[in-house]
Amino acid sequence: MSKYQDMAMERRSHMTPDGRPVYNCCQAVVSVFAEDAGYDEATCMKAATYFRGGMQMGSVCGAITGGLMALGLADVDDPAVLNSYYKSIRDNHDGLMNCKDLLRVNAEHGGQKLPHCNAMICECIGYVESILRDNGKL
Repeated sequence: MSKYQDMAMERRSHMTPDGRPVYNCCQAVVSVFAEDAGYDEATCMKAATYFRGGMQMGSVCGAITGGLMALGLADVDDPAVLNSYYKSIRDNHDGLMNCKDLLRVNAEHGGQKLPHCNAMICECIGYVESILRDNGKL
């Protein structure tokens, strides 16, 4: 794992009293890139609050959204890069990008939610790292 993935998994290991990770999927992704992009983690955490669980309605996966936020914070503004990011995720998940669909398929294959979400976080961080390196931002 990379240092960013390690940071995200360490953050995800902290749980709320009701057993949920303190950092939601979106927060876990964007927060690890905040400092490198010149932003403070607390601000990124606040901005990403409502993007868990696909904007809390099963829409686009929070980890995917967190990756987009991280790219935006790093001033990566290229439609081809965005399309490549989306394509990488879709290719790896049978065309799916919505939280509810990704979780449904994971459950159909006997997977549990937390490991699935953590894997999505690591996957999205990996794509973001690659894009940032390719664009001279890391």
